[in-house]
Amino acid sequence: MAIRRAGPADAETVSQLASRSFVETFGHLYPDEDLQAFLQDSYAVGKQSVILAHPAYAIWLLERDGEPVGHAAAGPCGLPHPEVAAGDGELKRLYVLKDHQNAGWGGRLFQTALDWLQRDGPCTLWIGVWSENLGAQRFYARHGFEHVGDYEFPVGRVRDHEFILRRRPDCSSG
Repeated sequence: MAIRRAGPADAETVSQLASRSFVETFGHLYPDEDLQAFLQDSYAVGKQSVILAHPAYAIWLLERDGEPVGHAAAGPCGLPHPEVAAGDGELKRLYVLKDHQNAGWGGRLFQTALDWLQRDGPCTLWIGVWSENLGAQRFYARHGFEHVGDYEFPVGRVRDHEFILRRRPDCSSG
């Protein structure tokens, strides 16, 4: 297994992996029409190309023998919380395909993203997480993140109840 930063040439790979991991994790929650509309918008190849070319964003791929099996995405915080400030970072996505979970690689991807977000010094870090994803919430709590707000995350016509988690710069990374 290896972690590498994705570049613009990886846009199609990121698009496919992001779609696959979202469907594998959450696909059962949504009507197919809503799910497909969300995937086509959120993980479109063109959108991934723009993100991968932007210096304020980064995506890493977890690969096993050259095949992508996980990814993390990070950038400036875009969560709807009144205390978000310029310079704050957000872990936007962290997924490892089910067949490759529980080997510590998710934690390595997570730390890679957090290290990158803090490359210019400590900053407040944010994460949005589904309110019913208890495993992710426990993982983030172990790394110093606390629940500080709520918002709705649209997937088509469905509105998921999401938690906003925050870790201030003086908190331990676990």
